[in-house]
Amino acid sequence: MPYYVFRIGMFKVMEKQGEWATFKEAKVHTNELRKTLDPKTGDKIKMIFAENEIAAQDTLSAERELDASLSGDDW
Repeated sequence: MPYYVFRIGMFKVMEKQGEWATFKEAKVHTNELRKTLDPKTGDKIKMIFAENEIAAQDTLSAERELDASLSGDDW
């Protein structure tokens, strides 16, 4: 399975930046892309390991639930 790198912009619009066979290659490119980001835009660069590009996009766009044990309400 390849590693995919996406730029995630305003309104969660995803733009594929590339895909790599190894973690090391993907990480190098991810770090280089992050250096070029303008912090004022709010864009993010995300790397994900997935079966295919559609699965990668689905995982990145899925809403994640907060783990109740991390919320601090039990104190």
